[in-house]
This record gives sequence, C-alpha cells and structure tokens, in this order.
Amino acid sequence: MVLPLLGPARPRLGRVVTAAATTAALSFGRHSSRSCGRVAMAKSKFEYVRDFEANDTCLPNCWVVVRLDGRGFHRFAEQHDFKKPNDDRALQLMNKCAQTVMQELEDIVIAYGQSDEFSFVFKKKSNWFKRRASKFMTHVASQFASSYVFYWKDYFKDQPLLYPPGFDGRVVLYPSDQNLKDYLSWRQADCHINNLYNTVFWSLVQRSGLTPVEAQKRLQGTLAGDKNEILFSQFNINYNNEPLIYRKGTVLVWQKVNHVIRKKIKIPKESEEKEIEVTRTRTTSIPLHCDIIGDHFWDQHPEILLEDS
Repeated sequence: MVLPLLGPARPRLGRVVTAAATTAALSFGRHSSRSCGRVAMAKSKFEYVRDFEANDTCLPNCWVVVRLDGRGFHRFAEQHDFKKPNDDRALQLMNKCAQTVMQELEDIVIAYGQSDEFSFVFKKKSNWFKRRASKFMTHVASQFASSYVFYWKDYFKDQPLLYPPGFDGRVVLYPSDQNLKDYLSWRQADCHINNLYNTVFWSLVQRSGLTPVEAQKRLQGTLAGDKNEILFSQFNINYNNEPLIYRKGTVLVWQKVNHVIRKKIKIPKESEEKEIEVTRTRTTSIPLHCDIIGDHFWDQHPEILLEDS
C-alpha cells in the first residue's frame, strides 16, 4: 500500500487498514488474499491446519467415473407413491437431473442411469477441479440433488415433495477403454436383472394377490428363463416388449441439435419489421435407451472414447 505523505498521523492509519484487511483475510480464507492482491495477508499461525487435508488427486490418464445412488430411496418411493415396478415420472426426473449435470460439467462424455442411480464419466484428460476426487463427487452430487428438488414439480404435479432427497456418491478410476466399457456393461446388466425380477415380483403381488413375502419365496432360486416363463404363462407378458427405458436404462450422449427460432429483423427502406425463422445448432445431451454391452453402440459413437473429444 502506498501512503500519501500527509503528516505523521497517516502511517498510523495505514497500520489500522492493514490490520482490518488481515482480519478480513482470516475470515474469508485464501480467496480474500487474492482479491486484496496481498498473499501475506492470509498467513497466520492457524494456517498449518491445511496440512491435514488429504491429497485425493485422481491418477492421470484414467476415466473418472462418479456414480450417484439415491439414499434411502426405498422409503422415499413409498412416501411419494412411486408406481411399481417402474414410475415413468421418477425415471424422467432422474434423466432431467443428469442432463442438467452434463450441461454444467461439460467434461462429462457419457452418462448412464437406471432406477435411482446415475454414473457420469469424465474424459481421461479432464483437469477440472485439479482432478480432486472430492471435488468431482461433491459437484456432481450437489448439482444432481438440487436439480431433483428444482424440477420435482415438473414431473410430480399432484405429488408434493415431502422431504429433501439425498444421494451418496463414489469416484472410481478406470485406466483403459475396455475397463470403462465393462463398467457401463455391468451397470446395464444390473438394470436388466433388477427390472426382470421386479416386473415378475410386482405382477405376482398386484395381479395374483400374493403378499410380498409369498412372491419373494415364489421367485427364490428361479433363473431368467423361469421368470420369463412366469410372466408369459401367468400374465401374458412378453418381457422383450417391455419399454426399453425399463430394460436398458438411459444413456446420455452429446449430440448436435438444430433449433429453429423466430427472429424479427428490420428490412432497409421498410418501416415494419419482418419475422423470419433462423436455425441454430448447439450441442446438447440427449437420452438414448439402447444396448451398450455390444460393439454396435461404440461403433456408432466413437467420439466418446477419443482423447481429444
């Protein structure tokens, strides 16, 4: 700080200002020191506590996957009258939240969700948040949870939100493209297994009058073929005709989409404005309900695994 030479009292004022600035820096942390332009202001005898912070930097050249799961969603679904075995409102809300996360965190190259979970894949070379795992996880979880509350009324128009939902998260690193493919295949296989079971289970409860305990005993030890046979023989349900979103889950990928807007322009030598249609192209995340276990999906979307995507 450069002080004007206005007499002996001014240096004392300078010391008072410096002390106040130091107090502010201690209150607001290192961000205050940056805004004041004086790194020394953030120094104090208490700063040693930063040494206790764990180094959670993700390994380089690895796919960073953040997976979120609804916390206590069995109770949450009961309290909010989710339809069984699948509630379209809940699934579409989850997809909307995931799209919001992708729009905010554009280093995500693909996302996959089913039931009350969603996985987000950050590109290998992403340097967001200095690759700190805690930052990846907390940013995704907070954005997703706040979006769930924000968009709730758009999907559950007649059902008020009774209490705030929660989501837990984890970060897993996958060093190779094949590892990443296998991870996503695992989640989609889990979707199929769970949905097939739930479809049979709730058919037995809702249409055959069995209690949940009786339905569970009826399905104990059955294989996929047995469950398909029960669905077809007892309820005339061909599982392969069930909606893809139930059987395959939702894949979110980036795609260029054309949007047509109407714009008013003023034509020279004419007093009135004319309205015209303008086509604009922007990249947005779109939902797909398809198989991602085979090679076809990856052949159709090679940009996902490109290192410079």
